[in-house]
Amino acid sequence: MNLSDRVRRVRPSPTLAVTAKAAELKAQGRDIISLGAGEPDFDTPTHIRQAGIHAIESGFTRYTAVEGILSLRQAIAQRLKNDQGLEFAPNQILVSTGGKQSIYNLFQAVLNPGDEVIIPAPYWVSYPDMALLAGGEPVIVLADQSQGFKLRPAQLAAAITEKTRVVVLNSPSNPTGVAYTREDWAGIAEVLRAHPKVLIATDDMYEKILWSEEPFSNIAMVAPDLLPRTIVLNGVSKAYAMTGWRIGYAAGPKPILDAMAMIQSQSTSGACSIAQVAAQAAIEGDQSEIGRMVASFKARHDFVVERLNRIRDVACLPSQGAFYSFPQVQAVIDRLGLADDVALSAHLLEEAGVAVVPGTAFGAPGHIRLSYATSQTALDEALQRMARVMG
Repeated sequence: MNLSDRVRRVRPSPTLAVTAKAAELKAQGRDIISLGAGEPDFDTPTHIRQAGIHAIESGFTRYTAVEGILSLRQAIAQRLKNDQGLEFAPNQILVSTGGKQSIYNLFQAVLNPGDEVIIPAPYWVSYPDMALLAGGEPVIVLADQSQGFKLRPAQLAAAITEKTRVVVLNSPSNPTGVAYTREDWAGIAEVLRAHPKVLIATDDMYEKILWSEEPFSNIAMVAPDLLPRTIVLNGVSKAYAMTGWRIGYAAGPKPILDAMAMIQSQSTSGACSIAQVAAQAAIEGDQSEIGRMVASFKARHDFVVERLNRIRDVACLPSQGAFYSFPQVQAVIDRLGLADDVALSAHLLEEAGVAVVPGTAFGAPGHIRLSYATSQTALDEALQRMARVMG
C-alpha cells in the first residue's frame, strides 16, 4: 500500500508514544510512574463542568458555526483585551478543536512548498511536523541550556532568509518552562521589524501557569506595531485543566483567520458545542482555581528541580512556568554507556519504572523532559527510583 510522501516525512507524537507505552506496561501489571504526559492532574473546576452539563440538558448539542459560537469568541476577545491589552474583533477569532488544531490550521493556511518556519529549540514536539505536513521546511535554531533556553536576537537574525514565512515563539515554554521577559521580546521584535513579510505565531498556551516576578507578556504586548502580522494562539486546556474538552483558539489578522476557518471547515468543522459552552464559563467565570493550581505546580517545581540537581551528573535549570523540567543528562548517558537520551529514557522505563520523554523529541538531545503534573507522592517515588538508576 502506497502512502503519501507527506505522511512519510512526519513522526508520531513522541509524548503520546511514551504515554501509550507506560499505559501498556501498567496493563501488564508493572508499577509505572508516568512523567510523560503534559496535562494537569486536577479535575476541571466545578462551575465549568456544570456549564457543560447544562449545555447537554438544554439541548445545545448540534453543530455550531465553524469559527465558534459568537458568545465564546466575544469572551475570548474581552479576555485578550483585559489580560494582554490586545484588541481583536470576534471575527478575528477562530475556535478550534484544541490548541494543536489552531497551529495546524495556521500552517496550512499560510505555507507554500519550501516556505521556512523558524522554530527555536527546545520546541514543542509537533511544530516541525505540522510545518512539514503543510509543505513547509522547519528551520531549527538551538537555544541551549547555556543561554537559558531562550532564542537570542542574533540567532533569529541569522536564521531569517527570503524563504522565511513564520517564526514560532512559545512562552512559557513546553518543554523547558522558561518564560521570556519584556526585555527579551524587545530584542526579538527589533529583528523582526526589519523583515515585514515574516508572520509571528505566539503560542501562549501556558500563559496562566506562571510564577515569575515579571507578569506574562508576549511579543505583541511589547511591540504592538507587530500585531498586524501576529497570530496569538491559546486555549483552555492547561489553565483550566480542560485537556479532554479540546478547545483552542487563535486571534489575528482577519484574512489569515478567514483562511484558517476555511481549512477547518474542510476538516473538523466547528468545535464541540458542549465544550465551547464550558470554555466560555471558564474564561468568564471564577478564576481562583488557577491560582491554587499554579501554587501547587510551583511547589512541585521547586521539589523536582532540587531533587534532580542532587543526582550525579544532572544539571537542571529552574523555570518560570508550565509544569515541566528539562534537565541536561548527557553526562549520565556517557557514564552509563548508553547511546543517547532515547536509550536513557528506555532504560528509566525498564529499570526504574519511570516514563519520561527524551530531549531529542524536542530538538535538544542530551536532555529529558519530566512533567510534574502529578501527585507529590508519585514525584517523590519517581525521583528516588531515577536517582538509584542514574546515580
